Amino acid sequence: MRVAYVCADAGIPIFGQKGCSIHVQEVIRALQKQSCEIELFATRIGGTAPTDLANIANIIVHQLPGIPKVERAIREQISLGINSDLRLYLQELGNFDLIYERYSLWSYGAMEFAKEKGIPGLLEVNSPLITEQAKHRGLIDVDSAEKVARRVFQAATALIAVSEEVKTYLMNYVDSSKVHVIPNAVNPERFSTINTSTQSENFTVGFVGTLKPWHGLPILTEAFARLHQKVPNARLLIVGDGPERENIEAELSARGLDADTQFTGAVNPDQVPEFLAKMDVAVAPYPAQSDFYFSPLKVYEYMAAGLPVVVSGIGQLVDLIEPGVNGILCPPGDAIALADALEKLWRSPELRQNLGQAARQKVLKYHTWDAIAQQILHIAGLYGGVRR
Repeated sequence: MRVAYVCADAGIPIFGQKGCSIHVQEVIRALQKQSCEIELFATRIGGTAPTDLANIANIIVHQLPGIPKVERAIREQISLGINSDLRLYLQELGNFDLIYERYSLWSYGAMEFAKEKGIPGLLEVNSPLITEQAKHRGLIDVDSAEKVARRVFQAATALIAVSEEVKTYLMNYVDSSKVHVIPNAVNPERFSTINTSTQSENFTVGFVGTLKPWHGLPILTEAFARLHQKVPNARLLIVGDGPERENIEAELSARGLDADTQFTGAVNPDQVPEFLAKMDVAVAPYPAQSDFYFSPLKVYEYMAAGLPVVVSGIGQLVDLIEPGVNGILCPPGDAIALADALEKLWRSPELRQNLGQAARQKVLKYHTWDAIAQQILHIAGLYGGVRR
């Protein structure tokens, strides 16, 4: 099967280190395992492809026009203009069995091209981008962004939402029957079970991700400070980088905890498993949010590594985590509850092991990228390369 994978979002470096980058890479890998020949169309390539993808002959990369660093209104207009370039690419290369696109604010050409040619066009939607862009990064031409959203959502054969909350958002534009919910997943080959016998005498609490306001790092800082008062050998390992790092470092230093904390900075995706292996417990301390629509990739990876997880009881996480079975849920934004849960796990290595094993079993059974690729092809009506 010949598949066009489209990502016109200039904020996503395809071969970068962000969670969204890993998501793109894993979907491509999984589709390749289903005998798909991938042609990638992207605005931002983001460096060199991982070795396994670079060594595979059946992936061809097409660079879409870049977005210069000019004022935002001009960037938005340039982004809209890329639709014509993308259509020309697809027209010239033609004969695709499936066009799969990760939704971006200004891209509609691929889905409309697929509809015109009678090709299955699947659009993956990871967030309500218009709201997100306006709130966190700035959006000038809201009306045009809304028009693009209606065009692309309606043109797509089907929409793939990463959470029920994203599906609810999409139902403002299309009928619910057009939307399929497929949460994030893991690549089991990247992770092995944590070997508790090799853990150090310290109790290491870990976090992986981009350090942004909605990830709840101040909650983690407060909880760790409380834990450290009772568990002096507690250590904090923060894997990743981002705009909140300076504030978090300052807060930890003010509490006298800088010597007990390690910041790795940004790391390559293939380094994440080795850092997970240094953790005794992993956390996702999200604050209370009325519009929590995420499918947190970090939590699936924690679980695949066999780590006990302590996460906020919010959104999709309530369905993923069975309290006391494969993890612990805490009220969103509650640093005291988070500290208590971490202390409970410190006191019981057996509980840590049991929760971690159950967590790994769940994600390997229900949440792998290979299974997602099969769902994608099923939704597209493609079975073994035959369109039904």
